[in-house]
Amino acid sequence: MEPFLSLLLLICSVSAAQLNPESDSEITAHLLQTEPKGEEPARTLNNQQSCTPDIHAVLREMSATLAGLKYEIRDLQRENEGKTAEVTNFNRRMFFSLTVKKVAFSASLLASGSGHTGPFDTHTTLVFKYVLTNIGNAYNPDTGFFIAPVRGVYHFEIKSGAYGHPSHGSATVLVKNDQNVFAAWEHQTSGTMSSSNGVILSLEVGDVVFVRLWHHTRVYDNEHNHSTFSGHLIFTM
Repeated sequence: MEPFLSLLLLICSVSAAQLNPESDSEITAHLLQTEPKGEEPARTLNNQQSCTPDIHAVLREMSATLAGLKYEIRDLQRENEGKTAEVTNFNRRMFFSLTVKKVAFSASLLASGSGHTGPFDTHTTLVFKYVLTNIGNAYNPDTGFFIAPVRGVYHFEIKSGAYGHPSHGSATVLVKNDQNVFAAWEHQTSGTMSSSNGVILSLEVGDVVFVRLWHHTRVYDNEHNHSTFSGHLIFTM
């Protein structure tokens, strides 16, 4: 019975070897191939650790770039505000130059009749009532005032006529905002006399220009317009 069992065990061993023919060398090669797989997590961790500092460096660089752009944007905004103010001022000047680009007037002392005005004991504002020209309506024939409608350079003239008198000459003064600018003066004892003067003034909007008759003097006017007040805008500023 025992020889039979030994033979049976031998047959089973041979059959198992035929069913799994893989050699020891192949098993060794297989183990070598599978052995490095255990190192992959370690290599991946090392790669992640090496990438982390690079990301921080990129972020720092991006932050610096954004900060620089922020300052550039702020400077551009300030520059744009300055340009906007310049454009606004230019548009304002253009508006005035287009809407109030023509200012000119000329007026004579008397609207009708003839005769002398004065003398008076004090300086007296002359009101030139007969308006020959008033482009822009800056001269007021009710007050005798010219009020500048726009900032600019203006030219003014005054002319005065009178008959000679032993005691009274003829003197008129151009006034800007209650400040005497220049005078036209003449005195003779008989006959006819005249005087004139002119000036160029720089005026702001609202400045007032008018003519005063000097105290103890007189001026004459009739339909021939001997005594006049004239002015016009040369250019705006």
